[in-house]
Amino acid sequence: MDLQSELNRASLFKNLELLANQVVEGFISGIHKSPFHGFSAEFAEHKIYNAGESTKHIDWKLFAKTDKLYTKRYEEETNLRCHMILDSSASMYYPEVKHLDIEHLNKIGFGVLAIAALMNILKRQRDAVGLSVYSNSYHDYYPEKGSERHHQMLLAKLSEISRDSEPDRDTDTYTNLHLIAEKIKRRSLIFLFTDMFQTKTDDQKLFEALRHLKYNKHEVVLFHLMDKATELHFDFENTPKRFIDVETGEHIDLYSDAVKENYEKGITEYLETLKLKCIQYRIKYVNVDISSNFAKVLNTFMTERQKFL
Repeated sequence: MDLQSELNRASLFKNLELLANQVVEGFISGIHKSPFHGFSAEFAEHKIYNAGESTKHIDWKLFAKTDKLYTKRYEEETNLRCHMILDSSASMYYPEVKHLDIEHLNKIGFGVLAIAALMNILKRQRDAVGLSVYSNSYHDYYPEKGSERHHQMLLAKLSEISRDSEPDRDTDTYTNLHLIAEKIKRRSLIFLFTDMFQTKTDDQKLFEALRHLKYNKHEVVLFHLMDKATELHFDFENTPKRFIDVETGEHIDLYSDAVKENYEKGITEYLETLKLKCIQYRIKYVNVDISSNFAKVLNTFMTERQKFL
């Protein structure tokens, strides 16, 4: 890697907290288009009123502004424990991005910024957050805490991951998910960010590891990160190209159109199997295109948080 590339990478997400805040503020400003119409900036302090609840804590001032019923949420009601799991293997650094920023993200960049944005919301709501990072081994574990020092430590780790120029080539998802599941003792809302590519391809063991995450009555959301243009639709110019597996180093030379139909069929079948297994194990499956914005991730979080509490 040349000096300029090193300088470019050194500046990646240098102020991750600011970027995360921009993502969240953008989400809040457009929240009237979501199922949380009327929440706006007050969403951190209120919850939707459910029929049959006591009317004692209804915020009538907010009702006057939004024509919707919300009750005030007190600090003891916001004690959510949330654990983020991030796959940091080499395949997550696809596609290669020279200047990683909010408009140009690879899978790891999207995952890092999505987690930072969720942490921003959790911080506003005084909730505890933890982080696990894995690839071929279980690298990092940070238990759920809500302190400012802990928040800054997680941001620093995430920023460091986004700058990694030599990520581990191998991925051992199912072994590490078992280890992570054993670490998280108290009931938590778990978010897994991964592209679901692994060096070891025993799907049954992978699904067993996903099921293990449900242990201790955890709620689990799988954010399946993809660059859909190329990884789902195999949208490449039909000229001779060398395709290299970034985790094994194996390569193949071919015209993309020669394999596109069979590739799309194979990846679609895999995604359907994955979705069905997640339904079977009561895991929320969310397919995310990294070229899109973060609304899908944040809306999913808001929905799952409402159900969890």
